[in-house]
Amino acid sequence: MTEDQNTERRREQLYQLLGRLPDRSRAIREELVAVEERPTCIVEHLYLDLNGIEQVPAYFLRSKAQASEKAPLIIYHHSHGGRYKVGKEELFEGAPYLLAPYYGEALTAAGYSVLAIDSWVFGERSGRSESSVFKEMLWHGRSLLGMMLFDSLRAVDYAVSRPDVDGSRIGTLGMSMGSTMACWLSALDTRVKVTVDLCCMTDYHALMESGGLDLHGLYYYVPDLLTHFTTSQVQSLIAPRPHLSLAGNLDTLTPTSGLELIDQALRRVYEAQGASDAWKLSRYEVGHEENAVMRQEVMEFLNKWL
Repeated sequence: MTEDQNTERRREQLYQLLGRLPDRSRAIREELVAVEERPTCIVEHLYLDLNGIEQVPAYFLRSKAQASEKAPLIIYHHSHGGRYKVGKEELFEGAPYLLAPYYGEALTAAGYSVLAIDSWVFGERSGRSESSVFKEMLWHGRSLLGMMLFDSLRAVDYAVSRPDVDGSRIGTLGMSMGSTMACWLSALDTRVKVTVDLCCMTDYHALMESGGLDLHGLYYYVPDLLTHFTTSQVQSLIAPRPHLSLAGNLDTLTPTSGLELIDQALRRVYEAQGASDAWKLSRYEVGHEENAVMRQEVMEFLNKWL
């Protein structure tokens, strides 16, 4: 078995651990419900049939600054923070731990289009509690993270079907829960060429050792994951594609001992694939938050690689 074949086998194994997911071959139906103009972009309000179970509300932001008919695209993943009513609105409303201007404006001002969906139990899908949906999905052999990621994978399927998206220039970005979503999406889907995650790069074993399991939401936990994967092994499936991770040394969700382990492991992985400059972990003396220097680093990384 070649190294590429082994990587694909591991990627499929990771996908299978997510549980009984819907049929991915179903056609995606799109409903455009409104169009809104904002200073830096045109916002399409959409309902997408991604999973055959419930409609997925989405925003597609077309940058007014895009340089060609086909624009590079960022798949944006909103955070958790117990802010269930917000979801994709985070692009414009932000969060207490995000820097203004928020990413809806920042990304489109830089010429990127953006696609964001409401994850299960968030935004327009927040009618039920996270715990009740998590429990029901377990009964059906599903995981909440798996169903969230399934919608994100299908969102990429939708994105590459659009004539105004450059399918060779897709990146993904998120903060907190959005960080986890961005990393897993990229690990599972090689169409994502650049990954940026903020404040949730967590080594699972270090989290257990620090007693921090309750700091993450229920969505985070996938049955039997640790039998097969460490955090570093999940993240290694992104290599050799560019990946920037930003973390706070004071963030209890991401123990520093685990950050060091992940950084060491991924440095070896990227070096072995001749892509040492494509992995970077930047650590700041902050908690679970983004600051101005972090934002600058995010935008510079996207501009360099996408």
